[in-house]
Amino acid sequence: MNTPKLAIIVPCYNEELCIKNTAEKLLEVLDYLIKHNKIRRESFIYFVDDGSRDNTWKIMQYLHSQNRIFKGQRFLKNFGNQKAILAGLEAAQRFDCDCAVSIDADLQQDEWAIERFLDKYQKGYDVVCGIRNDRKTDSLFKKLTALAFYKTMNFLGANIPVNHSDFRLVSRKALNIMELYNERYLFLRGFFNDVGLKTAYVHFDVKPRFAGRSKFNLFSLSGMALNGITSYSVVPLRLVSILGFMMTIVAVILGSIAVCHKIFFSHFQHDWVIDFIMSCFFGGIELFCLGSIGEYIGQIFLEVKGRPRYITDLELK
Repeated sequence: MNTPKLAIIVPCYNEELCIKNTAEKLLEVLDYLIKHNKIRRESFIYFVDDGSRDNTWKIMQYLHSQNRIFKGQRFLKNFGNQKAILAGLEAAQRFDCDCAVSIDADLQQDEWAIERFLDKYQKGYDVVCGIRNDRKTDSLFKKLTALAFYKTMNFLGANIPVNHSDFRLVSRKALNIMELYNERYLFLRGFFNDVGLKTAYVHFDVKPRFAGRSKFNLFSLSGMALNGITSYSVVPLRLVSILGFMMTIVAVILGSIAVCHKIFFSHFQHDWVIDFIMSCFFGGIELFCLGSIGEYIGQIFLEVKGRPRYITDLELK
C-alpha cells in the first residue's frame, strides 16, 4: 500500500488553554511519521472550532499563519461535537486524504497511538478504533453512566465497543461511504461500527487533561446517548409495544380479581392507597412510553426539515 496522506481532525470548543500545547504535540507526531515514511508530507492537522466564545479561533489563525500544516474552520455557532468531527472528516475528503484520524483537543487520548492506527491501516483495515484501557481518570458517576451507555447501545444493536469514543482512523473508502448518508444527526460511533467495513482495535492509556475542563456534561452526554439510540435502533419502540401488551394482561388479571372479590366477598373494599400507587405506576409507564415515541417523532421532525448539519463561518486552507 502506498504512503497515505493523513488528516488529523481536532474538534474544539473553548479550548484556548490547551490548543497551543495540542498543536505542538500533534506536530511532533506528524514530523515523526513523515520522517519514518509512515505518511506523506502533504498530511496536515485540521482544527474545527465549534462556535467557541473564547480565543480559540484567534489561536488557530495564528498557528495557521506560522505553519500551513495547520488548517481548520470555524462554525457560525455551536453545533456539537459530532458535527465538528463530521465537518473535519468531510474536509479531509475534500482535501483528497487517504485516511483521517479524529482526536479530542485535550489530548487525553494518546496521540502516539496514531502510529499504531496507521500500521493497522496499512494491513488493509478501513476503520481503526481506539479503545481506552481503563477509566481511572473518570469519576464514579461517569464510570457508571459510561458503562450503562455502552451496555444499552449494544443491547439495542448499535455494536459500539466498550470504552471507544471518537478516537479512530477511517480510510477514504469509509469517508466515501459516509458521504452517502444524508442524515442530519449521523451518530458516528454507531455508523463506523455498523457499516460493515473491516475494523481493527488499538488500546491506549488515557492521560490527565493538560488544561481547562471537559466540555461534556450530563446534559450533552444524555443528548448524545438519546441521539445514538434513536438513530440506530427501533428496539425501544418494540419494547413499548411489548410493555403495552403486558400492561393489558395485568389489567385483565387485576380486573378479574376485583370482580371475584365483589362476587364472593361482598364486604371487600379496595384500599385507596393501593389504588393510588397502581395509578402512579401505570401512569408513569404510559408517560415513559409516550416519551420514547416522542423522541423518535422528534428525530423525524428534525430530519424532514432538511436543515444543514452545520454552517461554516470561516475556513483556513
